[in-house]
Amino acid sequence: MKYEEGNPDELKHKFWKAMASSPFVMLQLDDDPDSSAPMTAQLDKDANHAIWFFTYKDNRFAKMGPANVSFASKDHKIFARFHGNLVEETSRERLEKQWDNTVEAWFPEGKSDPKLLMIRMDLGDATIWDGDLGLTNVAKMMLGMDVTDDVGKNHTETTL
Repeated sequence: MKYEEGNPDELKHKFWKAMASSPFVMLQLDDDPDSSAPMTAQLDKDANHAIWFFTYKDNRFAKMGPANVSFASKDHKIFARFHGNLVEETSRERLEKQWDNTVEAWFPEGKSDPKLLMIRMDLGDATIWDGDLGLTNVAKMMLGMDVTDDVGKNHTETTL
């Protein structure tokens, strides 16, 4: 089904706000469907072209390359799937900026652990859905009424 597209800027704003509130995603390498795993995205409000992940050099994501992410906000009102390319982040300044207690909890050897790998995902195409249908549409759904035209503006295909 092809919906009429919603406002990309508005939906991107809602997406980034939801990600900041709950940055937990399912990351998957494009060439390895069995690689899908939960990861915590490290965000930078001034860098909406990329997100970062911490992992170990022996992790399946260390091979990097094209990848995709599935996201559902904690209130289940924003859903997204986006693509990008995983590359090693070599900036010590970026590592320092993204490192915090929640990262350290997973990497007890600290920032200087020789097995630590910081990955940057350069973002590309995305599909975003706003699952907040509103009270009227929920009532229509409960009555079995067609809501497809009413909810079309809740979807966009865009770039991040």
